[in-house]
Amino acid sequence: MIVVIRRDATPDQTQAVVDKIKAMGYGVNVSKGEERTIVGVIGVHDNKDVLAAQLSGLPFVERVVPISKSYKLVAREGGHADGVVRLRNGVEIGGIAVHVIAGPCTVEGRAMLLETAKHVKACGATLLRGGAYKPSTSPYSFQGMGKDGLEILAEARDVTGLPVITEVMDPRDVPTVERFADVLQIGARNMQNFNLLKEVSKARLPVMLKRGLSATIEEWLLAAEYIYAGGNHNVILCERGIRTFEPATRNTLDLNAVPLVKELTHLPVIVDPSHGTGRWNLVTPMARAGLAAGADGLMIEVHPNPSEALKDGFESLTFDRFASLMAAIRPIAEAVGRRMAAAEAAV
Repeated sequence: MIVVIRRDATPDQTQAVVDKIKAMGYGVNVSKGEERTIVGVIGVHDNKDVLAAQLSGLPFVERVVPISKSYKLVAREGGHADGVVRLRNGVEIGGIAVHVIAGPCTVEGRAMLLETAKHVKACGATLLRGGAYKPSTSPYSFQGMGKDGLEILAEARDVTGLPVITEVMDPRDVPTVERFADVLQIGARNMQNFNLLKEVSKARLPVMLKRGLSATIEEWLLAAEYIYAGGNHNVILCERGIRTFEPATRNTLDLNAVPLVKELTHLPVIVDPSHGTGRWNLVTPMARAGLAAGADGLMIEVHPNPSEALKDGFESLTFDRFASLMAAIRPIAEAVGRRMAAAEAAV
């Protein structure tokens, strides 16, 4: 059960509600977001309707929502409308507009990233992706440029106006990445890195949480719950394919998850057909399918010369192919009652 505190309640008034719940014999989890405070009531087993009525009568309580799911705060139960995550530059993810996040898997250098950022912006992308810290299966693979890569991403944002999303892998790096990025990405391999989830829950930036390689939907949503419960209510989910028995593609893009998760939670959902397939020639058809399934946006890998990419060139689109993808997805967005978000600043 969750208790939503009124927006105009003072900290002392909120604490009075918390103290009253504790006095009734229940545990609490207080989640203080930027716009409102949510109190999770722990240990409710019987007489839920009676308790809900009692709590609803407390001063400064806006509403009480009984929740049956294990993930209490991110669940759609209780009449939650679709959530909208607002970036600090005004971009909104989760509304009627469909956003495309595009860029290379990893930052390889200044000239390469600026060239790519300008091209994806010209084609209609609204966010720039690029890894400064890269998790690699092999310890001998390229691990990213680190802080130098973050500085290049920030320069690309200054040049193009595109907000930047980049991965953070270590709880100790969160403050540094926060200085340069607009959205923090939690990669598939770190979906259940609970110390990292707790750290980004305290961050002031939105978090995009990728589904783990073999994670169930409940595990994915419980990972999102960690971030939400810690006070960061700006969470975006990303379906990026899961590991199955099929070796023909890098992963199996689970498009079933998109409408299902939209039914279970109020969080926005992004689809990553690049990692989801691992084959550049499958990216456009699966991008179209992702939007048809209800995704709020796409994450696409783009590189000026994929055959020379240091990471994931086999799933990256050339500039011309990315332009073709943008033209191909526009009618799909319109067919399902959405529109493509337009980039704010001119190239």
